[in-house]
Amino acid sequence: MSELELPDSVLLAGGGSAGHVSPLLALADTLRVIRPDIAIAALGTATGLEARLVPERGYPLHTIPKVPLPRRPSGDLVAVPGKLRGAVQAAAAAIDETGAQVVVGFGGYVSTPAYLAARRAGIPIVIHEQNARAGLANRLGARMTPFVGTTFASTKLTHSQVVGMPLRPEISTLDRAAMREEALAHFGLDPQWPTLLVTGGSLGAKRLNDAFEARALDLSAGGVQVLHLTGAGKAFEVGDTGTGAPYVVRPYADRMELAYSVADLVVARAGANTVCELTAVGLPAIYVPLPIGNGEQELNAADVVAAGGGLLVPDASVNPEWVAETVIPLLRDSDRLRAMARGAASVGQAGGDRLLAGLVAQAYATRSMKR
Repeated sequence: MSELELPDSVLLAGGGSAGHVSPLLALADTLRVIRPDIAIAALGTATGLEARLVPERGYPLHTIPKVPLPRRPSGDLVAVPGKLRGAVQAAAAAIDETGAQVVVGFGGYVSTPAYLAARRAGIPIVIHEQNARAGLANRLGARMTPFVGTTFASTKLTHSQVVGMPLRPEISTLDRAAMREEALAHFGLDPQWPTLLVTGGSLGAKRLNDAFEARALDLSAGGVQVLHLTGAGKAFEVGDTGTGAPYVVRPYADRMELAYSVADLVVARAGANTVCELTAVGLPAIYVPLPIGNGEQELNAADVVAAGGGLLVPDASVNPEWVAETVIPLLRDSDRLRAMARGAASVGQAGGDRLLAGLVAQAYATRSMKR
């Protein structure tokens, strides 16, 4: 990677949830490894997850107003042009302040203003689409640039090439067995029990939270240890588990590599980042796609389910009875879990961060050639 000629300064645009922030940070870290003196800044909102995670990672964050684009025609469309103008102006100011020579967008509310500001400034744009079905911001942005990377081969997006998901090195190089002892101690878990990880992502999932909370004591009494990441502000209290297996509730885990290291099975939404991380580390999973949106989560999990590395369960099927009848028996079937782990690992990929960094270098080269 040392042969890549990177710009002096880049602006990375993305935010809202971990699905946008995690690949943004993974790319930022990789760019810094390749060129330690590169100036990296992020563009986000003051209310998204990026407001905490980006500064914690050591990168400056420039904020712009949040401009949601309605999925369907409605009265909300009337207010969009005025709000968008303000967001584009704020994005342009961030480009000027940072001296960015390339803008990289990851989709979502922040990216459309960033793409428009970059185009007006004549700065190359690089796009990364995480989901199998592209969102509106990246469908618009892909018309402005030839440098478009996708996570999945099935994604239909103008000018796209498959680069995979940029993953943080803590995930892409994770040795779960080697880290398991440290991870169990970190969460206060016991090595004698099989461990289930339940997570609805950074924002949580009420359906998952309600179903597993209702069975928490039954899981414990049945010898199933649980690490349940509920989402910020959604944690709940578990009654006395006595001599049963621990049931640990946390709002989130900043070090997901530790959560993955304790898990024998995961129940999760099917966000692209979650799917790619779980397959990269070879974890069997039950995927419960978010039932709203444009159906991208079901598509995200299609390849791993086809490979036998995961199960796909409709959101409406998840209830306390399902936990008892499906999840607990699966967690006790070690042969099946091993087979699922092999299936998950067979579709797992690492190196998306490096391939996306290559697109940044290509975009910068086109700007240099124009001068």
